[in-house]
Amino acid sequence: MIALAIVLVADLKVRTTTDGDVVQAFRPAVAAPLSGLTIRTTTGAGAVQDQARPSFTEWLAGVRSEAAARGIRQEILDQALDGVVEPLPVVIERDRTQAEIVVPLERYIARRLTPRTIRTGRQMVARHREVLDQIAGKYGVPPATIVAIWGIESNFGRFSGVRPTVAALATLAWDPRRSAFFRGELFDALEILNRGDIDVARMRGSWAGAMGQPQFMPSSYLRYAEDFDGDGRRNIWDSPSDIFASVANYLKGRGWITDRRWGREVRLTPEAARRIASDVARRAGSCQATRDMTVALPLKEWQQLGVRLTDGHALPSADQNASLVSGSSRHFLVYENYDALLEYNCAHAYALSVALLADGIAS
Repeated sequence: MIALAIVLVADLKVRTTTDGDVVQAFRPAVAAPLSGLTIRTTTGAGAVQDQARPSFTEWLAGVRSEAAARGIRQEILDQALDGVVEPLPVVIERDRTQAEIVVPLERYIARRLTPRTIRTGRQMVARHREVLDQIAGKYGVPPATIVAIWGIESNFGRFSGVRPTVAALATLAWDPRRSAFFRGELFDALEILNRGDIDVARMRGSWAGAMGQPQFMPSSYLRYAEDFDGDGRRNIWDSPSDIFASVANYLKGRGWITDRRWGREVRLTPEAARRIASDVARRAGSCQATRDMTVALPLKEWQQLGVRLTDGHALPSADQNASLVSGSSRHFLVYENYDALLEYNCAHAYALSVALLADGIAS
């Protein structure tokens, strides 16, 4: 998210919405304006409490005051917030009812990595070869990896969302579920407008506030977006060179190592799988995906545990550590660069789709 539509669950199945290219299985849950809503919550003892929320108008007035104190110009506040009069019900609906369908990891990857997608990725690398090579030279991220993320995030720029970013973020910042996080993202979105990189009408993206063709949240935009074409704006909506450089800069900033692979698919015998499940610890972490992979071990230890290349041959003898990621039938040893892909979107379905698509494009 960078993309929020994919959630990996503990058994390595993928929950997706239509944003993740899988049909949703819910009906609209919010049909009326939400301002002035009274929210009922349960305490740890199970009692129900009423929490009277301020009206959306009252809350938004506080946002205006704080944004002005942060240095956002009055004309920007007027342009961005005058049209935001109520929370967007569709945004609350998406936030509450995503993840209705559970799809096995292998099936999700198969749906993403179609021959047509791989073919389009190769065409895009060829079309943008000159600028992609320049960006790869500067940031150390291969063209195929950049294009793979672009392809997964926005179908190679064909669709990057239609929701007005400020209104979506205001809705989620007012809603109590993750208000602190989205309040920060709302102020960052206003700062982007204040700097003149995009105007309000064109600042659109996903229901969760992810923007442009690489689907950056505003905080990621401020930290990682690049003006590679030198026109004075970091344009992740329309400029291919800015889009590609921003993706590469994000990965580099999140630990991508030049000239290292992300990992590889491997084969496990049933006995090896049992030994690993019994003897190899899982990683810790705040993200479910990191807890659904093993700690990193040297390749020689994986070899001793019975892990082999997909053709049955021995693993490389390189002095390198790797973690194991397993679905129901496919298994992957992953290196440091895989962690950079998880930083973009912490779901194995996402990271493996990007990694395997990049391999397909480059082959």
